[in-house]
Amino acid sequence: MDTIIVGRFVEQVDADTAMTRLTGAGFECGGIAMFFVNSPGQHDLYPIGGDQDKSPGTRSAGAGAAAGAAGAATVGAVAGSLLGPAGALAGAAAGAYVGSLSGALDNMHRNGDAGGSSQEAPARKIREAGLMVAVAAPDSTRQSRAAQLLRESGGTQIEQSTGDIRGGDWVDFDPLAPPGPPFR
Repeated sequence: MDTIIVGRFVEQVDADTAMTRLTGAGFECGGIAMFFVNSPGQHDLYPIGGDQDKSPGTRSAGAGAAAGAAGAATVGAVAGSLLGPAGALAGAAAGAYVGSLSGALDNMHRNGDAGGSSQEAPARKIREAGLMVAVAAPDSTRQSRAAQLLRESGGTQIEQSTGDIRGGDWVDFDPLAPPGPPFR
């Protein structure tokens, strides 16, 4: 694993300038990567798209559906005496639906996702979308030089990370990992 210095760029021309300046300063071309990071939720990590296999708001929906179905089945049983078996079935289905929504809303309140929550969940740092230039820098002198060249070329949010850049590709980059510490 190498120490990697990363900068975010708004303009393609600035990222290209950074690449040229880094190679001109003696950084190995195969140890420099340029790539675009998508917005959170748009990384297509799963076959159906997205960054997670389940929506975070649905964690409690199953339990809520079961509780809602049980309660509504009881009400439906009473209605069933008046409406027949269809009343019990309709009551259970409606209860499951309402219960699943209730479970999802409870989960949102616990996680601070809904307005009016008295406790806010701690903010998780995310990497902003944008064009990134990353360079492997083996020692502190090269790391400082890389950060300086990225800044001078228009790079912002200069961070320090670790990873493996091979042939101009950061092969173990994780777009969902929080950004590394800022490089000063």
